[in-house]
Amino acid sequence: MMRIVEQRLKEALSSIKKQAITEAGLVPSAVLVPIYYKEGQYYILFTQRTDNVKEHKGQISFPGGAYQEGDRTLLDTALRESTEEIGLDPGDAAVLGELDDTVTVATNYIVSPFVGLIPWPYKFKVDGWETNEIIEVPISALLGKASRREETEVIGGKAVTSYFYHYQGRVIWGATARILHQFLELFALAAKG
Repeated sequence: MMRIVEQRLKEALSSIKKQAITEAGLVPSAVLVPIYYKEGQYYILFTQRTDNVKEHKGQISFPGGAYQEGDRTLLDTALRESTEEIGLDPGDAAVLGELDDTVTVATNYIVSPFVGLIPWPYKFKVDGWETNEIIEVPISALLGKASRREETEVIGGKAVTSYFYHYQGRVIWGATARILHQFLELFALAAKG
């Protein structure tokens, strides 16, 4: 069962035409959407950012950050940042595919998300400077309609749907929630078969 869902998810990711954003003046960045199989179900890993960071203080996010000159690709960026923030060895992430780029509204980053299957159990190492905590969430808890709230906002003259995912008193919102929303739609299809 586990391998079938992973294979279907990989196929679903490869079948979508990624919406890339290449607007000038925006900062390229990347995140890893880490998923793993634990105790009979799939989980997704988030981080809570510290108050030390310049932007997105205290927010729940995926491991990731801005592209740096030494990174060959945005995937390298996502994996490097995952190593720095949570101690994930890049060789331990099996990348299944990419999701659509999204833009952070207030801070002008283009975020390229990569979905990666990681082993479990894993000896994570929270860096304490950028990452305050690792948050494990069963994907099934996020798929329920009760966990999600939607709002329509007008940004730059365009109507944009904003998502808010609630889990155990925490709220996932912003670019992370938009990435999560696309991932959950694909995951639900892969799990159904």
